[in-house]
Amino acid sequence: MAATDKQYEAAVQSCKEIFIKKTKDYGTSWRVLRQISIADQIFIKAQRIKNIQQIKTQRIGDDVASEFKGMVNYGLIGLIQLDINNEAVEDLPLAEAERLFDKKIAVAKETMQDKNHDYGEAWRDMSQESFVDLILMKLLRTRQIIANDGKTLISEGIGSNLIDIINYSLFALILIGEGTH
Repeated sequence: MAATDKQYEAAVQSCKEIFIKKTKDYGTSWRVLRQISIADQIFIKAQRIKNIQQIKTQRIGDDVASEFKGMVNYGLIGLIQLDINNEAVEDLPLAEAERLFDKKIAVAKETMQDKNHDYGEAWRDMSQESFVDLILMKLLRTRQIIANDGKTLISEGIGSNLIDIINYSLFALILIGEGTH
């Protein structure tokens, strides 16, 4: 698992670099996004990957890896927004946005480590198509939870679904980096 932890950290770092640069360019304009908008942003990225997988061609220069990185960052934004839970849209200082990014990715990594312990890194044998399909399923679940005013009877909430999306995306990035996908 030490190799996985290193690969995970490297994939996170590539996402964080983008997050920091975009925060420098745009501030935390994402603070206006509600959970449904965040889910839709992730949906657009996952659906684009699925389309590329099916038609085996693309016209836009952004590669599949960049879409997975975007899903990681939007997932983290969703987790941050859940924590802030404040409709007032205030711009966060860069240092605070970075601190919140680090705090949320630590939770996602801990979840990954716990699941890897129990599942034995089964994700390493999964296809990129399966990651995308699971992400799309998690998004549909999230949309339903939002439609239910955030309430669930027995199921995990929005945050757990976002953590799974983040981890599936990071797994895909690891496998892309290995040349497996």
